Parts: sequence; C-alpha cells; structure tokens
Amino acid sequence: MNKVFLIGNLTRDPEVSNTNNGITVCKFTLAVSRRFGNTETDFLPVIVWRGQAENCGKFLKKGSKAAVAGSIQTRTYDANDGSKRYITEIVADEVQFLSTKGDGEIPPTIPSGNGSGAPRIGGSAVTDDDLPF
Repeated sequence: MNKVFLIGNLTRDPEVSNTNNGITVCKFTLAVSRRFGNTETDFLPVIVWRGQAENCGKFLKKGSKAAVAGSIQTRTYDANDGSKRYITEIVADEVQFLSTKGDGEIPPTIPSGNGSGAPRIGGSAVTDDDLPF
C-alpha cells in the first residue's frame, strides 16, 4: 500500500502550468515538521493534477497550511553529466486548504482523481444551499 497523509505549510507560492495535452498541473513544496516536538522539518515536493491543481493555484500561497493525501512516487532521469538522478515526490489525490490567500474565500477540496463528489470544507460536504451566491 502506498498512501501518505501530510499537514504542513507551503514554502513558496504554488507553480501552475499545463502539459502539452492541456492538463493542469500544480507543484509546490510542503514543509512538514516531524513528530513529537522534534525541531526537524522535511521539505516535500507535491504534485497536483487537473481541477484540484487549478484550485491550489487559486487558493494557496507561500505560508498557507494544507493537508495532502496521496502517494509517494519516485522517478529517474539522466543528468547532463551522465549520472542518474532520482526524484521523490508526493502525488496528491486530495488537498485540503487549512488556510488560504484571503479572508472570506471558500476553499473547496476536490479529489484530483477520477472520483466524483461534492466539494468539501473542513470535512463536510458543501451543497448548493450552503453557497453564498
């Protein structure tokens, strides 16, 4: 089983771009403190796809607190000097915004996979009756 749950703060503003096929991708680094009051922090690269990627770019910024659920992925590439390089990343299935860019914004949490469902705020499903517009 490859499943990871993280809560941390973004180290810089998220970078949103599109693939050649037009799929939206968002990349950011999450600073996560280790357990039991340890002063060590891990800086973990996170990749988010499609609609959730667009929301991350819209609602998150440097310093925002976020919870990420996903899996760990490792890939390799050959560097210019001929050496093999390894990159380990968190591929997010879901990102929950625990703080956002501004006051009064509604931060949805939408699974980035094929699953469907209503947007969620703080673990509760949001219906049309809950929206202020």
